[in-house]
Amino acid sequence: MEKSSRREFCKSSTKFAIGAGLVSMMPMTSSCDTANRKIVIGAIGLRNMGFSNLRSFLKNPGVECAAICDVDDEILERRAKEVQEINEERIAKGEKITMKKPELFKDFRKLLEKKEIDAVIIGTPDHWHCMMMVLASEAGKHVYVEKPMANSIEETLIMEKAAKRYNTIVTVGQWQRSGKHWHDAVNFVKSGEIGKVSRVKAWSYTSKATLPVVPDGPVPDGVDYDMWLGPAPKRPFNQNRFHYNFRYYWDYAGGLMADWGVHMLDFALFGMDAKYPKTIAAIGGDFAYHDARQTPDTLNVLYEFDDYAISWEHSVCLGNGSYGMGHGVVFQGNNGSVLVSRGGWQVIPEKEMVDGKRANKIEAKPWAEGHSSLDEHVTNFLDVIRNGGEVNCTVEMGKKVAMVSHMGNIAHRTGEKLIWDESNNRFANSEKANDLISPDYSSPWTKPNL
Repeated sequence: MEKSSRREFCKSSTKFAIGAGLVSMMPMTSSCDTANRKIVIGAIGLRNMGFSNLRSFLKNPGVECAAICDVDDEILERRAKEVQEINEERIAKGEKITMKKPELFKDFRKLLEKKEIDAVIIGTPDHWHCMMMVLASEAGKHVYVEKPMANSIEETLIMEKAAKRYNTIVTVGQWQRSGKHWHDAVNFVKSGEIGKVSRVKAWSYTSKATLPVVPDGPVPDGVDYDMWLGPAPKRPFNQNRFHYNFRYYWDYAGGLMADWGVHMLDFALFGMDAKYPKTIAAIGGDFAYHDARQTPDTLNVLYEFDDYAISWEHSVCLGNGSYGMGHGVVFQGNNGSVLVSRGGWQVIPEKEMVDGKRANKIEAKPWAEGHSSLDEHVTNFLDVIRNGGEVNCTVEMGKKVAMVSHMGNIAHRTGEKLIWDESNNRFANSEKANDLISPDYSSPWTKPNL
């Protein structure tokens, strides 16, 4: 029986057994005991967020890691040891762990061949997300893919098709979708108390150091650089393009816009029940450091909708953002504003004159603390694998915000005010912009064709 139909089979089998009076014959350890069924995972890309995700997965009973994959031997060996230590702690607490140490791979395709793996974590640089997600889904694996869902507009559409074709469960690592305080803030916006919302602003100021230009150099020992590049253009090794800083180069990622921008713009769009913008305009550049980064260190993007605007603002070099916060989203209505960040949310009233005195239009709501919801996001994914339902961040949600962030980057790269044609998934007024919708894959890799 295929994995994709297992949940439906379990549900129907359970109903039949109860109806026939045979429920006592069903062993508690059967695969239909969904609440306790073991889920075996594999993880691809483990230096940073990929390993944070894996740690969160291993906090859940019944979850084991069969295999991990990375192109860097040093990272691979270190993470294998750390997974073993985590499992030893779990065993000491009474958990039964059958896979104490994961099998190690440098080629993710070998990991996907392992039949016992139910789900994979994709924590690689962005340019690998599409290929890996499609191949994992084709192999019958459920997928937890890091944000942004893809490194181009076209790839998001390919991934959406793959999720539908292979009927696997896919969630995107936009973990604020599982955060209660984020939903509390959005629910207040949608209640109408702040009045008509005409502006939404999202931002991130990360206060990073400059990235000095350095010459190309030898590939570090133990690194499979050809596999790291994969479908990206073939280039000599440069340490600035490797590991964390890959995000500042168009070959592999979309800069701060496709990093923090995806998180913040996701809730800007969600709070407004927004589809896609009518027009997109951007101003930005390498204004602060004039360093090795390709993507802009300073960027402002304005998205026009029917009767409101959403703006994105970022600075790689500065740390003091709006409202004294390094990141956030603010919904500005006629009566007041809702301000939300990873730290919490509040309501800030607009003022009006009442009997000659300035008064609040609505009641202020003080800052309500929030917290990271990565663990809840992972648990939701696991629950859906076991019990059915819908993940908190669907492929459609991941696709939308990835596309919107790429639209902003494309507007910056072309220097044009762009008009989006939603019915055809292309820009209506710029072939220069349309040329940036689809990536060119380097041989021997070919773009998935679905």
